[in-house]
Amino acid sequence: MDSAATAKVNLLGMPRAELEGFVAGLGAQPFRARQLMKWIYRRGESDFARMTDLAKDFRERLAAVAEVRPLDIVTAQASADGTRKWLLRAPGATGIEQAIETVFIPEPGRGTLCISSQVGCALDCSFCSTAQQGFNRNLSAAEIVGQVWLANRELGMSPDGARVITNVVFMGMGEPLANYRAVLPAIQVLLDDLGYDLSRRRVTLSTSGLVPQIHRLAEDCNVALAVSLHAPNDALRDELVPINRRHPIRDLLEACWHYLEKQNGRNITFEYVMLDGVNDRPEHARELARLLAGHEAKVNLIPFNTFPGTRYRCSTPAAIERFREILLGAGVMVTTRRTRGDDIDAACGQLKGRVLDRTQVRLGQKLISVSVQA
Repeated sequence: MDSAATAKVNLLGMPRAELEGFVAGLGAQPFRARQLMKWIYRRGESDFARMTDLAKDFRERLAAVAEVRPLDIVTAQASADGTRKWLLRAPGATGIEQAIETVFIPEPGRGTLCISSQVGCALDCSFCSTAQQGFNRNLSAAEIVGQVWLANRELGMSPDGARVITNVVFMGMGEPLANYRAVLPAIQVLLDDLGYDLSRRRVTLSTSGLVPQIHRLAEDCNVALAVSLHAPNDALRDELVPINRRHPIRDLLEACWHYLEKQNGRNITFEYVMLDGVNDRPEHARELARLLAGHEAKVNLIPFNTFPGTRYRCSTPAAIERFREILLGAGVMVTTRRTRGDDIDAACGQLKGRVLDRTQVRLGQKLISVSVQA
């Protein structure tokens, strides 16, 4: 790609107010930004020349300084169950080519797109394939929203003209709250009625537990929150989710209940990967039930999806069902996630992209201060 192309401003991921400021700098009225958003997100158009309700001279000015450019597709795979996965090229922080993964999961009446927020991940959760790849850099808002734009283009419209992607989850590669500066504007575009017009309950942010950023999110944005808990006590969670050493369970739960109160949310989803003989015993279930008692919480039990080099195994179906029954008996809402796309390594915890340049020390090797973009 030549230097002229890279110098252009990518309009993907630019919230409405910022886009209005951009078009004002080109001598255009704010309504031009609204027209642009409809063309980019509703119609999936990237060629300004085809945006026919924009004045010709404005289109020419746009073409000279701006572009709508998603990441390039490296590979595309389709699972036997209908799940789709794209490996997308993401230039690295030091110029070495990297790649991220985006996954679409179809269900009756629902289509969920799982998007990435970083190239790799620095949090080093021991059961996660992405974490074992290391970390290279944060994605920009354009690269985050561009995954939705690209998937819409690749999937097309359903035969009846309905939206194919109905839900977006920040559950791909990376820790979203460690890339707050880019994730927040991306969410704003997803929620904007001139963007993807998704309801707050159809956009889910999953976090391993960056407590200060959960408090900040409560002030800035209202989306569904999912927390990767995976253990009912600090000793075990320190091992599985090393960020717990900095933000222990008590502080994490206080932040979660504050988020619910501030945003008038229905509940917090707590993700709990089921690891054979590690966190799946009856005493773990009872301890978890005590932690969540009296709060609007839902537990999502996730059968562990294996990957090369892991020391963990998935809990047996009997152990998962026993764990579930104990939680239900204690009055805790609980679901068990159905594994999707595991034949193309697209299941939960399996996304690994291609992180060839690991510029950050992994958290589990040394308790570093996690780099957070404010």
